[in-house]
Amino acid sequence: KRYLSVSPKKILILAVVLAAVAAFFVFDLKQYFSLDFIKQSQGEFEALYARSPVAVTLAFFAAYVGITALSLPGAAIMTLAAGAGFGLVLGTVVVSFASTLGATLAMLVARYLLRDSVESRFGRRLSEVNKGIEREGAFYLFTLRLIPAIPFFILNLVMGLSRMKTWTFFWVSQVGMLAGTVAYVYAGTELARIDSLGAILSPGLIGAFVLLGIFPLLARRIVDVVKRRRVFARWNAVRPASFDRNLVVIGAGAGGLVASYIGAAVKAKVTLVESHAMGGDCLNFGCVPSKALIRTAKLQHQIRHAENYGLSGATATFSFRQVMARIHRVIADIAPHDSVERYTALGVDVRLGHATIVNPWTVEIRAHDGSTSRVTTRNIVIAAGARPFVPPLPGLDEVGYVTSDTMWNTFAQMDDMPRRIVVLGGGPIGCELAQAFARLGAQVSQVEMAPRIMLREDPEVSELALQALQADGVRVLVGHKALRCEKQGDARTIVVEHDGQEVRLAFDALIVAVGRTARLTGYGLEELGIPTHKTVDTNEYLQTVYPNIFAAGDAAGPFQFTHVAAHQAWYAAVNALFGDFKRFKADYSVIPWATFIDPEVARVGLNEQDAKDQGIACEVVRYGIDDLDRAIADSEAHGFVKVLTVPGKDTILGVTIVGSHAGDLLAEYVLAMRHGLGMNKILGTIHTYPTWSEANKYAAGAWKRAHQPERLLEWVRKYHDWKRS
Repeated sequence: KRYLSVSPKKILILAVVLAAVAAFFVFDLKQYFSLDFIKQSQGEFEALYARSPVAVTLAFFAAYVGITALSLPGAAIMTLAAGAGFGLVLGTVVVSFASTLGATLAMLVARYLLRDSVESRFGRRLSEVNKGIEREGAFYLFTLRLIPAIPFFILNLVMGLSRMKTWTFFWVSQVGMLAGTVAYVYAGTELARIDSLGAILSPGLIGAFVLLGIFPLLARRIVDVVKRRRVFARWNAVRPASFDRNLVVIGAGAGGLVASYIGAAVKAKVTLVESHAMGGDCLNFGCVPSKALIRTAKLQHQIRHAENYGLSGATATFSFRQVMARIHRVIADIAPHDSVERYTALGVDVRLGHATIVNPWTVEIRAHDGSTSRVTTRNIVIAAGARPFVPPLPGLDEVGYVTSDTMWNTFAQMDDMPRRIVVLGGGPIGCELAQAFARLGAQVSQVEMAPRIMLREDPEVSELALQALQADGVRVLVGHKALRCEKQGDARTIVVEHDGQEVRLAFDALIVAVGRTARLTGYGLEELGIPTHKTVDTNEYLQTVYPNIFAAGDAAGPFQFTHVAAHQAWYAAVNALFGDFKRFKADYSVIPWATFIDPEVARVGLNEQDAKDQGIACEVVRYGIDDLDRAIADSEAHGFVKVLTVPGKDTILGVTIVGSHAGDLLAEYVLAMRHGLGMNKILGTIHTYPTWSEANKYAAGAWKRAHQPERLLEWVRKYHDWKRS
């Protein structure tokens, strides 16, 4: 499948441009753009200009625009001619506006003809470039325009491939090229003394322009220093003469633990502050307990369907209290990995309490016993995590509800599982919990306002997830909007709306799983003036407005995954501790994630709906896991591997896997994308038989078959026919 087309208008414009360029060379028009010709024609030009100054000026202007717009050689000679014929002032005005207009036209032509095709092949890479252009594009274009040694026509074409606004390109080019224009026009006024273009661009003049171009970069550094001093200005009176710590980390979830670990590993003095439980949301409320629940639910499901494995009469009874006790044992068994004792042994000063940033270098810690202490530090990393979002639903507090933060402790106190459960939310968390409790025997209704569950995935993935949940007994209500909750005696109900009609769902437990929101309040961000918009505002280095205060994990966004929090923590810690020497931009180019329903859904990079939405051309290859030997042997023969590649190449743009062990299978593609390996490399790798990993090799084989050289194979067939004759 490809998502790119070439319009007839583009073909026509390209033909006109190519014809004009070809005519320039075929008819040897370049002879009129030589220094000798300009000198020989100077008298005639002056006479013609004296008779019709307006017409000559306009004709010259139009010719200059045409030469520049078509990126033809001759602009430098015409600039000299402008100086010789119009003088310094008028020549500068004419050339300045003509060159800028021509450059803008060249940029627009390149944008119209080439940008879509380039973005279709390199869209993910260009997205980061365009973000940089949006932030710094005008500044760097201005810098490059100051250096005539850099071919301007290349800048025109390159900027046409970007998302820079046309007006920005125009005025920056107008200002940036002015210095070079004046130099050339002035040289034209002294045309008789010029023997070659080299006489204009002498080494000294080139050096001066280079210095002129470097100056904005130096000025930018100066501006950064000024901004830094300005943001710290109101705190200068309290800046410590020395510091207790190199790094203070707020939050001991995945991001905070990794940042602390890195700091301790490089022998920095690190303080880690946690207000609740070491390990953060993932260990205590999210990833770990939910996966423990899912494993028990899957085992119950397998026993209930024992006939799929050649068994009969298999049954299993369970104690809900014991199931929840096992979940807490799993948390306790993993907890030492994230414990105070472990990190203290690593050299981290671990403090249990609530942290508040009182100034850019001081953190106040309020311990659980009410005592307070202060620590001064060079740098701070905010890794405070996120909490479940609870919608402002009328009556919600009256009927009572649980979230992923409160569910595990609440349910652990119950002898019996709630018989009727309503799960509010159709995202990954909601789907995982709905299926797990349904498999354990609860009557589960799942409410989702969107037209389908797991909205970020391709429609066919959502449909498979829907079928899987329904097969396990979940009543999935998509397109249903929660209106209010009601309580009459012991009866509790949630009222939802669908197609203008109200539907009432009675429940014994209501699980709110509609998303998570970053923890942003209570840490002193407001008092310091650190901007927040759903997450802490940071730059590409994860710095806030204060260059020594960083954010990572859910508090920083844009992804709410444990592995992304750990990934960001490396950048935050390294930039904090070594940013004076080298800073690293956080890289989000290859981010995997998985939803652990059964069958699992795992993805990295683009899926088909992303490619369509972003206008990125791709080819799609699909391998059905129902054909995989190991899947058949395991009675798990359902799902698929779907790979998006660059048209005509084996470069991987994205992968979606639906099936058992999808999260594990995805790792091979994550590695391949991260290190630039393509489908041919995967196909050429030996995969153990019979394993689930062979699905990746067979997907690569399907890609290869779709790209086999048909003409060559036809000649090979003829060769074999000849060998048999």
